[in-house]
Amino acid sequence: MADLAKIVEDLSALTVLEAAELSKLLEEKWGVSAAAPVAMAMPAGGGAAADAAPAGEEQTEFTVVLTDGGDKKINVIKEVRGVRSDLGLKEAKDLVEGAPQNVVENVSKQQAEEIKKKLEEAGAKVTIK
Repeated sequence: MADLAKIVEDLSALTVLEAAELSKLLEEKWGVSAAAPVAMAMPAGGGAAADAAPAGEEQTEFTVVLTDGGDKKINVIKEVRGVRSDLGLKEAKDLVEGAPQNVVENVSKQQAEEIKKKLEEAGAKVTIK
């Protein structure tokens, strides 16, 4: 148990860059990706069931989908980072270049419209589902 406490203490002392490097090394070593559990968890959070709301029920949660990064990708990357503070520069760049990609999920209609407007003003093509 003392060894586990030491590992937790050591991990807590890592900088963000060191933690990112550790994540990359673990992914290479064990052949896993930190993104896989997130992708698997999405359907449980609503997924297709939320997209196909039964007749009579109004959709309350929306997904903003970046369909094309456009010609001004740097501006779009900046806006994506503004919307998704959890993404670093590389992750935001990968999201924009990998379009179509979900930018945010399970947000209100008003939030989705605001995000869409910001991204479109930056030069992206965006849809709301």
